[in-house]
Amino acid sequence: MASFALLIGFYITGVLVKETLAKDRLEQEAADYWRGAEQIPGFPLPRTSTVRGFFIPVGTSARTLPMELQGLAPGVHDLRVPDRSHKVLVQERPGGTLYVRMSFRLLQKAVWWTGVCSMLLALLAIYSVSWLSYRSAIALVRPVNRLAEAVSRWDPRQPDVHAIRVDSDGGDAGTEVHQLGGALRDLAARTQDFVQRERDFTRDASHELRTPLTVVRVATDMMRADPETPARMQRSLHRIQRAGQDMEAVIDAFLILAREGDVAPRVEDFAVHDLVYEAVDKALPMLAGKPVALEVVESSQPTLHAAPSVLRVMLDNLLSNACTFTEEGRIEVHIERDRIVVNDTGIGMAPETLQRVYDPFYRADQFNPSGKGMGLSIVRRLGERFGWPVMLESTPGAGTRATISFADTVAG
Repeated sequence: MASFALLIGFYITGVLVKETLAKDRLEQEAADYWRGAEQIPGFPLPRTSTVRGFFIPVGTSARTLPMELQGLAPGVHDLRVPDRSHKVLVQERPGGTLYVRMSFRLLQKAVWWTGVCSMLLALLAIYSVSWLSYRSAIALVRPVNRLAEAVSRWDPRQPDVHAIRVDSDGGDAGTEVHQLGGALRDLAARTQDFVQRERDFTRDASHELRTPLTVVRVATDMMRADPETPARMQRSLHRIQRAGQDMEAVIDAFLILAREGDVAPRVEDFAVHDLVYEAVDKALPMLAGKPVALEVVESSQPTLHAAPSVLRVMLDNLLSNACTFTEEGRIEVHIERDRIVVNDTGIGMAPETLQRVYDPFYRADQFNPSGKGMGLSIVRRLGERFGWPVMLESTPGAGTRATISFADTVAG
């Protein structure tokens, strides 16, 4: 684009220079003639290899002029004859009319070659500066490209800090690149520390949190099995067991969500109805003393190739919500070919509540101590993580319908 603009500029400049010089030369020749004619009678007309003058006195016919000059008005004219072009200046004075015809072939060549040489020099300067700028830009960008390539090869779990070497091939990096390299090395070191802390937490939490819960569960089972345990103590032990079960479910969910995206829980083929009956048996104690029937309705017996622990946590949370907010009526768990549906006749939810129900720690019933505000949030996050979308439909006073779809993981 610069070359094209330069070419146009030189062409326009050349045309303007040629026109200006030609006009000045014609006017100079005419001025010299008029000045000489005033001083010397019969002063000769201009006549050289490039200039030819003609004078027609007042009252004399212009037929003596060459045909191409006849009829020209005063002023400067472009005149084209075979193989060459001329310019003609016509001036009128009281004594007659002066015609000065001049050929500018040499001027045109001079202007042309001057323009061409100037343009070539200018283009050479532009291309030289562009080439040097390109080389300088490449030299400046090369270290940044090396850093980008090194970072793109990083494993987020184990970033290679030593791969970031700004001075690896010549030390052509500037201060900014050195600062960037140092910042990336610091970031990689912090990322390694962060990943290691997350791994340590997941490993330790998996063991340290389950161990005391196991002790609590075993101890409460033994105390409930003791016939000498009073009925009032039995109720308290039952509440302790329910709280322990809730804690185990929350721990399982958090540990699954804490794992890295590409580290999935153990995958296997399992029958959905076995997992559903297990979850129902776990939920039945929550309905003790309530006129609520909990049933399983099987219209299909699908087998999934997935992580049973994930589906168990999701179903446990849905059943826990259904049991908590259903005071009478029925809770049905429908097993279909590609989904599990939990229907209840509980208190239901208004549309504005349904919009916020997935928010962590949000509880529609603030006075219900059983609600933690995390169940549905966990269910949704697990569903999004493992490709099992969850859909809720609810009507205030009529109940809620929760659906877990798992069409993509049905075993063949």
